[in-house]
Amino acid sequence: QVQLVESGGGLVQAGGSLRLSCAASGRTNYHMGWFRQAPGKEREFVASIAGSGASTYYRDSVRGRFAISRDNAKNTVYLQMNKLRPEDTAVYYCAVRRSSGNGYDDWGRGTQVTVSS
Repeated sequence: QVQLVESGGGLVQAGGSLRLSCAASGRTNYHMGWFRQAPGKEREFVASIAGSGASTYYRDSVRGRFAISRDNAKNTVYLQMNKLRPEDTAVYYCAVRRSSGNGYDDWGRGTQVTVSS
């Protein structure tokens, strides 16, 4: 199992930026992703990155505004969020895919991101 701890959330005005970090324990060159869940809504995929960092994936609504990256030497994955919108408000979760398939095996506890209009 991989332990994941997110940080970097907070309150920001629309148009502002935040950088989320996800610190992982143990082996970390797995495929990793960021998800979010807004109040009253289901959790949704935001972005993911291959273990090597060579490939990245985004949901359409954040492509061009968010950037996922990783530093395997620091066991950390980042989510740079720019041009934030009120609809980006949610709890953001980091997750790791250790097994084959498209699911994620371990999750962090999340960090709150609130974007005011």
